[in-house]
Amino acid sequence: MIRVGLTGWGDHPSLYSGVTASKEKLFDYTGHFLTVEVDTSFYAIPSIENVRKWCENTPEHFSFVVKAYQGMTGHLRGDIPFDSKNDMFNAFIACTNEFKRHGKLAMILAQFPPWFDCQAKNVQYLLYIRQQLKDFEVAIEFRNQTWYADKVVQQTIDFLREHQFIHTICDEPQAGVGSVPFYPEATANKVLVRIHGRNIHGWRNTGNTENWRKVRFLYDYNQEELQQLGQDIKSLQAQVQELFVLFNNNSGQHAAKNAKQLQEILAIKDIGLAPKQLNMFEGEL
Repeated sequence: MIRVGLTGWGDHPSLYSGVTASKEKLFDYTGHFLTVEVDTSFYAIPSIENVRKWCENTPEHFSFVVKAYQGMTGHLRGDIPFDSKNDMFNAFIACTNEFKRHGKLAMILAQFPPWFDCQAKNVQYLLYIRQQLKDFEVAIEFRNQTWYADKVVQQTIDFLREHQFIHTICDEPQAGVGSVPFYPEATANKVLVRIHGRNIHGWRNTGNTENWRKVRFLYDYNQEELQQLGQDIKSLQAQVQELFVLFNNNSGQHAAKNAKQLQEILAIKDIGLAPKQLNMFEGEL
């Protein structure tokens, strides 16, 4: 099974029926896709009440990929806003258990920063993550090429497989050590493919701290690129039971369009989408 979706549901105007409330945007989103990445959980751990509302207001077969809180993956500069690391993980686990309780947790995504390179202390930290999140399926996304160096890449894959981590396969610009190659190897019965765009100049140029994210993920895939991605994903599908594809090229509002194009290429027809709201004036003169 292949599920295609987007990172976040609040920034895709082409999917909405003129509504602005977050709850209504999520409902409209579920009329188009059956999976989504909860990217807000990277910045702050959602309340259990909010998670419950999201789960109750989505279709039966909808699923969430929950991004790990930034303090868990080494992104947060300064002190964590918790008394201890255990408190931080426990808060995230309580939140994620609510998704699981509703049967709507696809996996946890632990995305590590570019400075998280392949060295012994970081391998040990991955084992710590595995222990803390032992009751969950966890996808690991690297942002440092050293994990995929010729001499160690097989060890990386073997390590992920041995410890039952889901390998996150990325399509992104090849812009030096702070980016990773598209490496289509599954390590569990699920695999996650994240599509970041190929804006190599934007990926490298992070000098404007206010707008760097908008620049980095500004990219519109052309039909030839999507066709190739489709072929790669079909080949990858043979390795797993479930394959999740998430488009993260949101800056120019290209993600939803590209995701729908890929669905057409893969002949995906999701069953169980929420009913799309009709424009009340549709058909009127």
